[in-house]
Amino acid sequence: MIDIPVGLAESQHEYAGEAGRAFIAALPALVEEFVERWDLRVEGRAMHGMAALVLPVVRRADGVPAAVKFQVLDEETAGEPVALRVWGGDGAVRLLDHDAATGTMLLERLDAGRMLSVVEDSREAVLVIAELLARLTAGPAPEGMRTLADIAGQMLDDVPGALPRIADPVRRGVVASCAAAVREVVGEAGDRLLHWDLHFENVLAGGREPWLAIDPKPLAGDPGFDLWPALDNRFEADEVVWRFDAMTEVLGLDRERARAWTLGRVLQNALWDVEDGRELSDDGMEIAVRLMS
Repeated sequence: MIDIPVGLAESQHEYAGEAGRAFIAALPALVEEFVERWDLRVEGRAMHGMAALVLPVVRRADGVPAAVKFQVLDEETAGEPVALRVWGGDGAVRLLDHDAATGTMLLERLDAGRMLSVVEDSREAVLVIAELLARLTAGPAPEGMRTLADIAGQMLDDVPGALPRIADPVRRGVVASCAAAVREVVGEAGDRLLHWDLHFENVLAGGREPWLAIDPKPLAGDPGFDLWPALDNRFEADEVVWRFDAMTEVLGLDRERARAWTLGRVLQNALWDVEDGRELSDDGMEIAVRLMS
């Protein structure tokens, strides 16, 4: 029924290992199974990112356009349908059906050809992100959601082993300062439902609302932890402070707490870079320096 996109297969093999290879091998049969189970008609070519295949479809029973999302079921993706049900379409794509065993989701179809990244004015786009985050993070996360408290605690445990592996003393100092900021707030990590990955390409045009969020990697925590993607995506060094201040104002956040949790995102990415043997992100370091100035 479908040809597996080469880019998806390569990224799954590289980043998901054995689970990714198993997912790619099972994908043709999985597509056939859910097209039949949910009585769908395929309408158009499959789309993909690094982790998921999205197939545009129509429900035969009522003619409603939809999209089926196939992805590896893991700690990050398991929470996606839970969050989408909590949001109920308020600021996010609507979940129409879900299979818990495979993580396959039937979603409202949005305009995949019109991401928020097409908006030329980056400030206008940042305000769209802020207004969506204000809605998405307004309520508490459901029981059982992974927590920022656990993630932050693990990050702080990992810092002593990571710092000696950062050769540049300036960057090592920046990472140490990020860790110090997180230590100040880790005892009050929050309980709001976070998206975690709301950047400009995870916001699509919708029919019932101008813009809707997709692809959450949800957790329970402080909304300040959700600001970093809109600082890093379409990165402009001179816009970092404006974007940060605009988002904290729209969300009604305490600026110092939000700063600490944004530095926590820089710390998280730095630890991943160290673990994978990569150079630390120039943009991430610049964001940290600008927010600490």
